Amino acid sequence: MAAPGGAGSCEDFAEFQEFLRVMRTIDDRIVHELNTTIPTASFAGKIDASQTCKELYQSLMDAHTSRERIIKNCIAQTSSVVKTLREEREKAQDDTALLKQLRKEQTKLKLMQSELNVEEVVNDRSWKVI
Repeated sequence: MAAPGGAGSCEDFAEFQEFLRVMRTIDDRIVHELNTTIPTASFAGKIDASQTCKELYQSLMDAHTSRERIIKNCIAQTSSVVKTLREEREKAQDDTALLKQLRKEQTKLKLMQSELNVEEVVNDRSWKVI
């Protein structure tokens, strides 16, 4: 895959979704992370739970910020493509290939926008656990 937020990661929606899935691993494993981060009574003196929790919190914040930035970047890129295709479509209304490409990009844009809603749900779930 191309660099996060790069043009390559936005062109193929399946690739984009897979990239987000991998980036959401920290959220999927939040309960496990908390269980391994917060020490039991027997280990309380050996591990600084406060510092470890701060690190987990920071990594979660970084992951959420990064994913949101990538999603919004891809939405902006795809919106730009849709705008360009609409302008071309105005000039060549009989071009069925252009219409097909426009519809494809519009669908991809809607799917990317829905990823913002998914992201909100994932983030809310993680913060409730913490």
